[in-house]
Amino acid sequence: MSADGAGPGTGLGPGSEPAPLCPEHGQDLSWFCGSERRPVCAACAGVGGRCEGHRIRRAEQRAEELRNKIVDQCERLQLQSAGISKYMAEVLSGKNQRAVSMASSARELVIQRLSLVRSLCESEEQRLLEQVHGEEERAHQSILTQRVHWAEALQKLDTIRTSLVDMLTHLDDFQLIVSQARQKEQEIFERTEEAEGILDPQESEKLNFNEKCTWSPLLTQLWATAVLGSLSGIEDVRIDEKTISPSLQLSDDRRTLTFSAKKSKACADGPERFDHWPNALAATSFQEGLHAWMVNVQNSCAYKVGVASSQLPRKGSGSDCRLGHNAYSWVFSRYDQEFCFSHNGRHEPLGLLQCPVQLGVLLDLQAQELLFFEPASGTVLYSYRTAFPRPLRPVFAVAHQTISIIH
Repeated sequence: MSADGAGPGTGLGPGSEPAPLCPEHGQDLSWFCGSERRPVCAACAGVGGRCEGHRIRRAEQRAEELRNKIVDQCERLQLQSAGISKYMAEVLSGKNQRAVSMASSARELVIQRLSLVRSLCESEEQRLLEQVHGEEERAHQSILTQRVHWAEALQKLDTIRTSLVDMLTHLDDFQLIVSQARQKEQEIFERTEEAEGILDPQESEKLNFNEKCTWSPLLTQLWATAVLGSLSGIEDVRIDEKTISPSLQLSDDRRTLTFSAKKSKACADGPERFDHWPNALAATSFQEGLHAWMVNVQNSCAYKVGVASSQLPRKGSGSDCRLGHNAYSWVFSRYDQEFCFSHNGRHEPLGLLQCPVQLGVLLDLQAQELLFFEPASGTVLYSYRTAFPRPLRPVFAVAHQTISIIH
């Protein structure tokens, strides 16, 4: 390796201290040995020198390589800082505003629904509002934590960048690669590795307001059955044994109907008895007021539950006696996996996701409304409004196994 071109003071800026000389040859350290990773003189790099055959290049070339690495890293740090700044300014600020807005909407929803049943659920309202507040605080705290985290990341990146820029601006070529060259390069590597360890911002559900905090089985049930709040209890409904079809058997407590394919001959015929369709009327009739009763329907795949006028015909196989097929009956019916509301021959399908175990019936004659609901979930299955004739009686039909009135 030729050492031509070496001169004193190579790579030193104006006003800098005289460059150290090779302790072995007393020459300028104008070359860089890549194998030993240290500056050497021309004699060391030349024929017969200690670095003969090593990877040798000009010291200023090595300095330029290190400077380019620093410049590239500074550019990457600048882009990373810009991305984080944009995330803080746009995403975090927007999420904070949305969290506040969604929390406000959630409060309104809770208050609106609880207003219908405030006398029954003041404690539930307080609990839910505290949850909304807590969720808002959690989202807000998460956003604040993110702000602190990314502010610290920005500060750390700025510190790293400042350190590198300081190294870039205050060290000349020689100082950059002298005896501390390995230390400086290690420092650059550590700074770069530290910066790369700061990950870019990622979307997180923790920064969003969780609308599910307002979900409450109690609230759902109370909201769906708020009109039942004024009831003192479920009606003690019993079947009128004089009305049951010969296809039905009645329990001793007159609350359970069981279907039998073979008609009973023990039932004496009478003007009130259904002689063909498997129907039965309750002994109770309603002229006014608010009434509710429950029926266990889990064992039957074919039944009808509802109300009927006392004018409902009882004799024959025509539609005038069939529940839901005439103007005198309003029923919720199930046949296999199909559910519907039926009245006067019109059948409105109901897309239920699961079969009710119990069926609640609410009759509000003052509001002229008939409502079917599932007590377990408080879900309103169907509601119907009309000017009902008076009196009305609970009515039942079963063509598979049993149904029972719950008391």
